[in-house]
Amino acid sequence: MQAQVLELSTLAGYVEHETERWRDWFQAVPPEVLDLPLGPGADGTVRTLVKHIFAVELRYAQRLVGEAVSGYDELADGTVEQLWHIHHTANATRGRYLADASAEALDRVLVSETRKLGRIESRAHTVLIHSLIHGIRHWAQVAMVLRQHGHGGLWEHDWLLSPAVQ
Repeated sequence: MQAQVLELSTLAGYVEHETERWRDWFQAVPPEVLDLPLGPGADGTVRTLVKHIFAVELRYAQRLVGEAVSGYDELADGTVEQLWHIHHTANATRGRYLADASAEALDRVLVSETRKLGRIESRAHTVLIHSLIHGIRHWAQVAMVLRQHGHGGLWEHDWLLSPAVQ
């Protein structure tokens, strides 16, 4: 199972590297870029989607380590720094979990009360992978919305090119 933890750590490293690149990008553009609408058929803004990414990371990391789950509305999202504070807290919590993850810990069943899907029962390794892939998927949406609003020319996001997997 140690090899599985190493692979999960590599995936988490990729997510962290990409997320920090996004932080640098958002710090370099006008703050109102966070308030761009997601577009037709989508509810919210870039800010609400970034908060959603980080809230999922945090809430699932808290479940993994057995902590109380933060209320979504309690998470500050007014600035890039406040948004990334959510992520940094999630990343540190997930890192604590990965540092001690055993086969038994990864196989444990977690019960989650989610905001949209209600009660879900999943193994810890499934929750961990979901929280990482969930962000990757939504960052692709963020990139698309930004391109639609004239903010193209972003970096390559490919796994193969990430220093986290070299």
